[in-house]
Amino acid sequence: MKTRALLVEDNNMNSRLIKFVLERSGFEVLASGSAEEAIGIAEDQRPDIILMDVQLPGMDGLEATGRLKKNPATAKIPIIAITAHAMHGDEERIRAAGCEGYIAKPINTGELADVIAGHLKK
Repeated sequence: MKTRALLVEDNNMNSRLIKFVLERSGFEVLASGSAEEAIGIAEDQRPDIILMDVQLPGMDGLEATGRLKKNPATAKIPIIAITAHAMHGDEERIRAAGCEGYIAKPINTGELADVIAGHLKK
């Protein structure tokens, strides 16, 4: 059975690239362009891992992460933040929101699947 990843990314080009890389690496990818939609997908589909863009229109990715972590149905799903703002102090803020880790943009597509696999083993 394939590992299911929920990709939450509002930039269509980034979403298509990440989805392509993950599918080529054997993942089944569910995609969402908003935090609100992603919460519904996560509750319904229970993916194995969530890749959450931090900057989303409306509710941001860290608020969505907090909501998912407070819900017993989705609390144990690992969430990896995707952020263009990987500056000093951001990792603490991302982890405080409930994310298990983060991936900085621009994404290194050659390492993406391995990074995700590492988080799934924890």
